[in-house]
Amino acid sequence: MDKSKGREDGGSFGKKATVKQLPVSTGIAGISMKLEPGVARELHWHATAAEWAYVIEGRCRTTVLNPAGKSETNGFEPGDVCYFPRGYWHSIQCLGDQPSHFILIFDNGYFSEFGTFSITDWIGHAPKDLLSKSLGLPATAFDTFPKSEVYFVHGDSPPETPAMPHQGHLETPPKTHHYKLLDQGPTSSFAGGREWLVSQAEFPISKTITGVVLELGPNGMRGFHWHPDADEWQYVMSDDISIALFGANGRFAVETLNKGDVGYIPQGYGHSIENVGDEVARILIAFNSGEYLAIDVSEWIAGNPNYLLAAHFIQKLDVIEKFPKRDVFIAPN
Repeated sequence: MDKSKGREDGGSFGKKATVKQLPVSTGIAGISMKLEPGVARELHWHATAAEWAYVIEGRCRTTVLNPAGKSETNGFEPGDVCYFPRGYWHSIQCLGDQPSHFILIFDNGYFSEFGTFSITDWIGHAPKDLLSKSLGLPATAFDTFPKSEVYFVHGDSPPETPAMPHQGHLETPPKTHHYKLLDQGPTSSFAGGREWLVSQAEFPISKTITGVVLELGPNGMRGFHWHPDADEWQYVMSDDISIALFGANGRFAVETLNKGDVGYIPQGYGHSIENVGDEVARILIAFNSGEYLAIDVSEWIAGNPNYLLAAHFIQKLDVIEKFPKRDVFIAPN
């Protein structure tokens, strides 16, 4: 994804992975976006998807308005997560004097610009008499407004302290759109790696997306497993990984993903993730469900009696007794 052309504006860019670029990814889409200082992804909303984001580097600020007229402004740092429900108006702006890079994830693989509605696109194409009537300005005031979608808005770097909304007092919605994932500490730690997880249980507004940061040491492996209720979307943040995929009826494939690449596992498909590089690998993973469910092969085997396993694998009991007695989850090197 990061090596694709995408939409570029100076040093700012948005590079997509939807079903158009990755046909298997029908349930989840993603964008790698970078904003230069003073640049904002303009005010917009998505009619066909909710949006979940993870900040990789730099700082940014979001504004969001919900249908009850309550708005929220939040500052984000690396490791932070945000979520905008479908149809909520929002923007993302680089904060500070360094670029901000983040990954946007959508709970619909068919997400596209045709389902994204931007304020400059709307104002630029609406009749001026209707704009005047709706917004209280003379029709001639709109002569110098942009005539089409701006997408990347260029301006001064925003103040460190958020300014008050145009309507006045900032009324925060009951469910915040901001979650500091990496500040929480790992959800689980093993000899071969660590995992940070945020689902709807930890981040109540995130009803349709669960996010994971998976860290694997050299040769560490997230063991064979599958997800019974969700597709899995992967973005490689550092080093190289190998995905081994089982698709039933003898179908098996192994793919190597490099930094900036995207992988996709359809719901129910068995798979593993292995670090095949020399450094610690970090993978951002998203599921199109607010609840995280996974079943590991090691856990599945440990949950069956030895005699049944011996019959399945045509082995003696002494071989079967060497299987793990519990879920391995992340195997060391």
